[in-house]
Amino acid sequence: MTRIDNVLYTGKVHTTGGREGAARSSDGRLDIKLSTPGSTGAGTNPEQLLGAGWSACFIGAMGIAARGLSVSLPAETSVDAEIDLGTTDNAYFIQARLNVSLPGLPRDVAQQVVDRAHQTCPYSKATRGNIDVTITLV
Repeated sequence: MTRIDNVLYTGKVHTTGGREGAARSSDGRLDIKLSTPGSTGAGTNPEQLLGAGWSACFIGAMGIAARGLSVSLPAETSVDAEIDLGTTDNAYFIQARLNVSLPGLPRDVAQQVVDRAHQTCPYSKATRGNIDVTITLV
């Protein structure tokens, strides 16, 4: 396990009520209701939050990778994250798909950007070897 030498930021969130509760960050910038996936509840769910965080972080990692390759990310760069919640042998698991769009970049360069980003993105590192992850250049 790699230990952090220099903490750059600590996100602090207080959650109550589990999947039917609420979450609020210590600075108040995040204040959301939570609801079970597929329910009619008014809130979001942990799978959507993971998808939002991972895709945002992945775009940041692609920016670093692109600079390393002396190219610019297209303004229309996007990541569609799909986080599945499911069961195997009566145990809960998640799996993920990141569908990456880098319009205008040559496919070989875009694939290099994606591959490098997947090696450096903290979310990718955290999930590597723990859940099934598929990253597709669309």
